Amino acid sequence: MDISSQESGIVYRNPVPHVFSRHAYFPSVVEMDNGELLASFTIGESFEAANLNTCVCRSADMGITWSEPAALMETNADALLSNCARISYFGNGNVIAVVVRHHRKDHYGEGLANPENLGFVPTDMLLVRSADYGHSWGRPELMHPPLTGPSFELCSRIVELKDGRWIWPTSTWRGWNGDCPNGMKMVAWISADEGRTWPSYMDVMNNSGEQLIYWESKIIELQNDNLLAVAWVYDEKHHIDLPNHYSLSIDGGKSWLAPRSTRIQGQTMAIRELPDGRILSVYRRKDRPGLWANVCRIENNRWINEKELPLWGASNHELPGKTDNIVQDFNELKFGAPDITLLSDNSVFITFWCYEKLVSNIRWIRLPL
Repeated sequence: MDISSQESGIVYRNPVPHVFSRHAYFPSVVEMDNGELLASFTIGESFEAANLNTCVCRSADMGITWSEPAALMETNADALLSNCARISYFGNGNVIAVVVRHHRKDHYGEGLANPENLGFVPTDMLLVRSADYGHSWGRPELMHPPLTGPSFELCSRIVELKDGRWIWPTSTWRGWNGDCPNGMKMVAWISADEGRTWPSYMDVMNNSGEQLIYWESKIIELQNDNLLAVAWVYDEKHHIDLPNHYSLSIDGGKSWLAPRSTRIQGQTMAIRELPDGRILSVYRRKDRPGLWANVCRIENNRWINEKELPLWGASNHELPGKTDNIVQDFNELKFGAPDITLLSDNSVFITFWCYEKLVSNIRWIRLPL
């Protein structure tokens, strides 16, 4: 990839920030077989506002210009139900959004996480389907968890494996009162009937006994049929971030190798396999400012870093932030949650949210392969 040839632009930015407080976060983008790109992201008053709602917009020119955002689901502001989604494309106009809905009524005036015990507000998991390239959407379908979270994190879209199974990578999360019967661990829900039921799950990364938490989890299926998982690792006992970890499964997710360090000090890592078999990662770097990309190869189940590239914000030394309270760190984030789409024009399309001139917008970066 040639960083000097990168293009950049905006998917969405509040056109009247002096009139309304509207910030955008958490994008995901798919390329569809009608030649369009479809993007999803949330819009709300602030980072953890109770009125955060998922919207979609589209581009007919490979991301240069975008339509006005439209709501994915109908909402009732009085219900105090915020939501966030990630979208997947399955061909022939079929788009699937996995949505996590946050119940905010019992914790009015609070953020999503409890600063006393790292508990989370109650969540519902929903599927919303479109059969017409995201122009219209069906009624939300409740996803019944295969294990007790009690809450779950949304950082990944649904992934369709070659054998037809759908998996949803996620992490269990404590309830608001701190209860977490299965520990905080990385799992992947499994569906064999295109998301109608989710009766089983994979245990992917679990060191809850050592107070290691695996967040921002992603899984991709490689060209050699192995599954590759990555996650940001937080050492709750010592209040420190560890390097991102990875794990591999060579048997379709039945078992996973013990997590190992990628030696990348980052958060919100997104991964894609490039046509030559190497792995592209994009992440919010923790030891230096900015959004970065990394290219590695997997050899003998080992993650071998080859090259890293700064993408955005590398000269802004006000971006890194770290306190002794991880919930406060969440509240003060200024950018993150990158998403990677490999486009048919042989380019990499990266989207992420970032504050620019006091407004959080959705920015894109395109890199030629």
